[in-house]
Amino acid sequence: MIRINREICDLCGVCVSVCPEDCLELTETYLRTDNNICIGCRFCIKVCPVGALSEVEESDERPL
Repeated sequence: MIRINREICDLCGVCVSVCPEDCLELTETYLRTDNNICIGCRFCIKVCPVGALSEVEESDERPL
C-alpha cells in the first residue's frame, strides 16, 4: 500500500507516469492512490523526486 505525504507532494506527476496499474490519479490540487489495485511494485516511490510516497504495511494503516 502506498501512503502520500500531501504536505511535501509537489504534484509533479512523475509517479503517475511510471505506475503500471494506473492506480495513481493526479489533479491540479491533489494526488491519490487506489490501493485496491496497487500491486506494490514501488516504482512510484523510487521515482518521487521529493520523497512524498512511502510504502505502508496493512497492519500500519489507520482507519479513516
